[in-house]
Amino acid sequence: MNMKNFFFILLIFITHYLWAQSSFSSLVENEKKTFLSSQNASSCAISDNYDVKYYRCYWNINPAINFISGNITTYFKPQSPIDSLQMDASISLSIDSVLYHNSKIVFSQLTGDILQIHFPNTINLLDSISVFYHGVPPPSGFGSFMQKTHGPNNDPVIWTLSEPYGARDWWPCKMTLTDKADSIDTYITIPPGNKAASNGLLKEIIPQGSNFTYHWKHRHPIAAYLIAQAVTNYTSYTDTAQLQNGPMPVLYYVYPEDSANSRTTDKQLLKVIHYYDSLFVPYSFADEKYGHAEFGWGGGMEHQTMSFVGGFPIDLLAHELAHQWFGDRITCGTWRDIWLNEGFAVYCTAISLTKLFGEQYFTNWKYLTSSNITSVSNGSVYVDDTTSVARVFDNRLTYNKGSYLLHMLRCMLGDSLFFTGIRNYLNDPTLAFAFAKTNMLQQHLENVYGKSLNNFFQEWFYGQGFPSYLVLYNQDANKQLKITISQSTSDNSVSFFEMPVPIELKGQGKDTFIVFDYTSPGQVFYTNLNFKVDSVFFDPNLNILSLNNKVMNEYAYLRSLQSLVVYPNPTSDVVNIEVNDFSNFPRSVELYNVLGQKLLDFTPAEHEFSVSLTNLANGTYYLKIISDDKVYTQKIIKDK
Repeated sequence: MNMKNFFFILLIFITHYLWAQSSFSSLVENEKKTFLSSQNASSCAISDNYDVKYYRCYWNINPAINFISGNITTYFKPQSPIDSLQMDASISLSIDSVLYHNSKIVFSQLTGDILQIHFPNTINLLDSISVFYHGVPPPSGFGSFMQKTHGPNNDPVIWTLSEPYGARDWWPCKMTLTDKADSIDTYITIPPGNKAASNGLLKEIIPQGSNFTYHWKHRHPIAAYLIAQAVTNYTSYTDTAQLQNGPMPVLYYVYPEDSANSRTTDKQLLKVIHYYDSLFVPYSFADEKYGHAEFGWGGGMEHQTMSFVGGFPIDLLAHELAHQWFGDRITCGTWRDIWLNEGFAVYCTAISLTKLFGEQYFTNWKYLTSSNITSVSNGSVYVDDTTSVARVFDNRLTYNKGSYLLHMLRCMLGDSLFFTGIRNYLNDPTLAFAFAKTNMLQQHLENVYGKSLNNFFQEWFYGQGFPSYLVLYNQDANKQLKITISQSTSDNSVSFFEMPVPIELKGQGKDTFIVFDYTSPGQVFYTNLNFKVDSVFFDPNLNILSLNNKVMNEYAYLRSLQSLVVYPNPTSDVVNIEVNDFSNFPRSVELYNVLGQKLLDFTPAEHEFSVSLTNLANGTYYLKIISDDKVYTQKIIKDK
């Protein structure tokens, strides 16, 4: 890569990275304020006594009015005989009626945004109910139901974003990370001049008087928070991605004023789709589509088959696309394990843009990402407080540290085993189109690695912080190299981070790269070389999340531990002095003969300095080193 391209790519990366950092941090802060103002925000209905099979959703949306009405038909199968069930539905929504076998039945809206439905008899087989409702959804979540305007003409737009707890704000559903509907149909009736974006395949546009109903059909399992709709005067166009199993339509719904801008990254997005499709497993929804719809939020949301994006930078598009594998095909089984969605999406973005822009992009990503993670000394990838949306979507921990864990696992296992393990994880019939927790990913990686990864996950996933390494080296006359590796940790929740340590050795025009199996503090390694080492580099490829690492010659390090080092002594002309425990430079250095006569007095400019005895007679002298709080006296012998 020539330097012009390098700096151009670096500028793109830093610009996108800083934009994402500031944009996401601001959004998280706003979300946190909104979230903390609502009570029982993460509570949900008791819904483990039935399994959702299908949703048929009818919605009436006018993007100029902050309002929704419609009806939701839910097909469900009881886990055991039931005479009632609960759904999640905001108390702000007015439930008009609940129909069961075309008859109205009793229901009640309970504290905690719960809809309780009572049946006239006990049910134990597949059945259905229809809930009719209307209202103004509450202003909560990341903006679970938003009405705004866009463009020079202030065209109205409404969109939804239900992650993590917002689905109930705008439609009655089973809001859980344990059950996916097997399929859905959405019918969105809208005013003329608008288009409605949603999940799946657009089957038909049905005239309804002066309005139109968009019918979207999705025939894959889907979590409630991934069901979405957006309505405005979109411009739409279609491209084609060439995948393993044939061509697939890629659909774009964009604001008219942004249609030209959106095309700047279209071809790059097609390359990323092809890359993911070949690297992991075939795209799960190729029989329908992939697409994105523009909305007014600063980031993006990976709604199944139809991501919503606030712009068209390729890093954002690659991130939301990656979620179709990690987040949609397999969804995190708890919000404590959200890194299985977000950590993967960040890492996939990094490796896909490396594919587009070259290895320097990946180097920059590792440097900037690790710097962000280590800017604070604590914090785990494991989410210890799922009632805080700011904690669930913590950019430093969930996104960046989660992605770096994947990078370290890849370095440990090697590319072949790592990606084989990931493909096995994605193809696991108990996880594909369902939910996963961290231990399930761990098991698949262990199966291909042939070793336990329990220490790794206990330290790096559940534990907080990161290590700092001290590497000491010493080579003997036979060129055998001794390497001693020690470690300190930034947080006392982890006493030792286990990780193979890569070291690069250079000298006499030669170099070698060795990975040491570092499993205990202060471990010593020996290796025979065919050259004299003059340079030692710790983890040159940034394979380990760490900070403030030091590499030192063993003898130099041992000298640095002494308060005062004077050498050579005896000497023939010059004595070298290292003062290691003064916080400031010594205030005064004085030299005396045996009669107590001062021969020299000066203030050094550094902690290391020299004193010349060239013009002095052989004999004994005394060196006095004075600081503000300490005085050292050292006998010096000149004998030649």
